[in-house]
Amino acid sequence: MIITGDALIGGKAVTGTGAGVRAFNPALGQAIEPEFRTVDASQIDQACRLADEAFDSFRSLSDEKRAIFLDTIADQIMALGDVLVERVMEETSLPRPRVEGERGRTVGQLKLFANLLREGSWHDVRFDKALPDRTPPRPDLRMRMIGLGPVAVFAASNFPLAFSVAGGDTASALAAGCPVVLKAHFAHPGTSELVGRAVVKAVEICGLPAGVFSLLAGVGNELGIALVRHPAIKAVGFTGSRGGGMALMVAAAARPVPIPVYAEMSSINPVFLLPNALKNRAEDIAAGFAASLTLGVGQMCTNPGLVLAIDGPDLQRFTAAASQALVGGAACSMLSPGIAGNFARGVNQLAEHADVTTLALAPQAEGKGAPALFVSTASAFLSQHALQEEIFGPASLVIACKDVVELRQVTEKLEGQLTATLQMDEGDLEAAQALLPVLERKVGRILANGYPTGVEVCSAMVHGGPFPSTSDGRTTSVGTGAITRFLRPVCYQNLSQALLPEVLRDNGSATWLRREGELTRN
Repeated sequence: MIITGDALIGGKAVTGTGAGVRAFNPALGQAIEPEFRTVDASQIDQACRLADEAFDSFRSLSDEKRAIFLDTIADQIMALGDVLVERVMEETSLPRPRVEGERGRTVGQLKLFANLLREGSWHDVRFDKALPDRTPPRPDLRMRMIGLGPVAVFAASNFPLAFSVAGGDTASALAAGCPVVLKAHFAHPGTSELVGRAVVKAVEICGLPAGVFSLLAGVGNELGIALVRHPAIKAVGFTGSRGGGMALMVAAAARPVPIPVYAEMSSINPVFLLPNALKNRAEDIAAGFAASLTLGVGQMCTNPGLVLAIDGPDLQRFTAAASQALVGGAACSMLSPGIAGNFARGVNQLAEHADVTTLALAPQAEGKGAPALFVSTASAFLSQHALQEEIFGPASLVIACKDVVELRQVTEKLEGQLTATLQMDEGDLEAAQALLPVLERKVGRILANGYPTGVEVCSAMVHGGPFPSTSDGRTTSVGTGAITRFLRPVCYQNLSQALLPEVLRDNGSATWLRREGELTRN
């Protein structure tokens, strides 16, 4: 499949009229052909209007037909073969095993949502029968979930496949019956076009309206803001920086008809080293921590950017072992020059901070990221909010607390996070129980004796959390629960069988239904 540099609108390749951008090979420091030109206002409008026109027919498809569509997208992505893998590697410097693994995850989550559609519980069907003899009488009431409407999805920089063109936001929106207008990420435009063409091919194979999916190429905040402001767009899915997510939230709230923005933004994912675990396994925990911190050059949403423990000899054993594991780490190419530059600035700020001590700082190099580890005190952390700011890359800050009381104070001070990790052994249960109620208020996923990197795609996963980790802590962007972001309930009162949606009819296709408040399998 040839990469042309075009946007894909209504099933057709369209050349933008705005500023041009080329992909960049971070390992070689070279631009990659071809040039991608930014779409203009009329092209954004066309994509959104086509999505709006496609919505009613797309959401009215049977669950099986939408499931087949998702399966077909997965098949078309796999059919790209090495052309896709090699382009991802060229644009990101990610190694082949990582790219192939991420491709498998992308295909897997498409099929996961296809299976959810076939299983049927996402409709959340509810029946409350009429009670005409009651005083006052109760009407016949039936409820189901329907899609919100066209969704604007913003591809992420750090996962060029799994959180990008056909990633979790797109898969869950399409599963909900919502057409997608996607803004490709400028860091991997060729990858985006290849996957976008695979989605367009699936639309064609399944005989769907062409407006079900469009891919917009280009650079600049204006493109994204214009997309969010378009009246046809009914929700937004975003993974990226806090600044970017906040800008979209402001634009969405200022519309004549405000819309929800589901933004995953900022998280430092604290790791708690409880006393007995630290005493018994300081060196082993340090080895696992170092591996987690440097995974993917630290460019993970769930990177362990903060370590919390009680000060003393056992914590010193941990920091010594972690420092030794990290200081020899080589500087590796980051996903883009912008990410590398931000990482370097963040590391330099901590290294020069009066209340922070550098424990390990591998030699840095332009355009690359090398491991860094720092330590500070709980009192400094409690008084200086800047110490909570995310450094996107392989850097982490250890906070040494005087005692359990101070450890809890620091925990209460934390912003919302995607994850929190408890390293705990026998004897740490009481300390963990004391922290748990606080962590339940602060994070979306709590794990024990593991590391936060690695997000399983399954029904029970929560990849979300209170602000600023996400804009809406009630939701997840990974797992089958992600579909709920793009659904809303509709109640039907006293409608005849002929007017009711098929899934709500007396002999309809609902697999699961809540009848008179009791959940049953139909």
